[in-house]
Amino acid sequence: MSLTRKLILLITSTVFMITLIAAGWGFYVSNHQLDELFDAELAQSTRIVQGLVEHLSSTQSIEQLAFTLSKTLELPDALFQGDEEEDEILPDGAGHKYERKIAFEVWSPDQQPVLDTLRANDAQGLEPGFAWQEAAGYQWRTFTIRDPSTGFWIRTAQREDVRDELSQEIALGNVLPFLLALPLLAIAVLASIQVSFKPLRKLEKPVRNMAPENIHPLDDRQAPKEVAGLVHAVNGLLRRLNQALERERRFSADAAHELRTPLAALRLNLEKVYGDNPEQYGDLIQAVDRMVHLVEQMLLLSRVDSGAQFPPEHHNLSAILEQSIADVAPLALKKNIEPVLQDETGQSLISCHRALINTLMRSLLANAIQYSPPHTIITTNLVPAGEGYAISVCDQGPGIPAEERERALSRFVRLDQRKGGGAGLGLAIARRIAELHGGHLILADRADGQSGLCVQVWLPARCPALTKRS
Repeated sequence: MSLTRKLILLITSTVFMITLIAAGWGFYVSNHQLDELFDAELAQSTRIVQGLVEHLSSTQSIEQLAFTLSKTLELPDALFQGDEEEDEILPDGAGHKYERKIAFEVWSPDQQPVLDTLRANDAQGLEPGFAWQEAAGYQWRTFTIRDPSTGFWIRTAQREDVRDELSQEIALGNVLPFLLALPLLAIAVLASIQVSFKPLRKLEKPVRNMAPENIHPLDDRQAPKEVAGLVHAVNGLLRRLNQALERERRFSADAAHELRTPLAALRLNLEKVYGDNPEQYGDLIQAVDRMVHLVEQMLLLSRVDSGAQFPPEHHNLSAILEQSIADVAPLALKKNIEPVLQDETGQSLISCHRALINTLMRSLLANAIQYSPPHTIITTNLVPAGEGYAISVCDQGPGIPAEERERALSRFVRLDQRKGGGAGLGLAIARRIAELHGGHLILADRADGQSGLCVQVWLPARCPALTKRS
């Protein structure tokens, strides 16, 4: 799992859990505070009725008091017809439907009912304070007091479903913004992490595109403080790696230069005695020729890697391919292999270094001849492709497994030591020459499904100056 995805999951899950805990706690606290508020409202309503009773009882009899309270506090059923309608406000300003969910009870000092809109069972007697009462199929929250001056008992009740409905709506209204903010918060976290990791992606790109022939330190000015130490360590590693590769290149070049003279002298001496015993010295001359070829390849590779100038000129790519095929024709004839050129361009002008492209093609053709069985065909195809040309060299040999192809393009790698006498530099030199011209080289299967290998090269029609790229 990537670090970006891990951070996103960790942060969003943490924020989600904290938000849920905060929302749950907020919902609980809101409900509790609203219950306290409803209880305070209930007590206040009871005291208002207490004041009314205390005022009327001084001038009215019990019967008159009951009539007055009923007329004032007990609303007629006619007002609440159509109770199922959505509009909760009664017509003509008559009141509100929730008034039926509030009830009042008044008892005389000897606990005789004076007003009873709740119609609850009070067999257990009257007790002051808050309580829960069941009536008309609902639970009611009640508050009861006894007027110390008149002795009257007064109770006000609220239906539980009304209290719960209002408290939950208000509590959800407080919690809902937290829940709605979670997706926005996740998007903000994702964007913040992407922006924060942008400098790391800028550092990643040059490392991913860095070639062994062009190793350079990373720009630590763009590195965040948290990874600056890692960038410095990587730069130190890159410097040491570049020094090691440079020592290897110098050694290869020096060794190749030092071997040229003794090999030439050795071949001259072998040629002098070849006539006396051709069978004995013929194999030795072939071995020396292979060593000379290896030395020439190493020198060419060293020159290409060192950044030597190869000024490009305009050439006919078709003519270069024809010359390359003619150069390897003797090798093909020895194995009865037929090299075929299929040119669909007519005239393919390209800006390149002729000798290097010729070397590239001879390396590919010689490699195909080396691994092809006798009496087969090697097809070289040239077609326009984009702003350049595509060349494919296809043989009928054993091919190379897909998982081994990248390794086959490395230097000094021969997958089958039993075949041929090369040193494993041909494909590496060909790919390096293609890259030097701004192109690329890949290994692929034959398009017709037959056994064999196709080396595909793309070269731009206009290439940059052929120097070591920085």
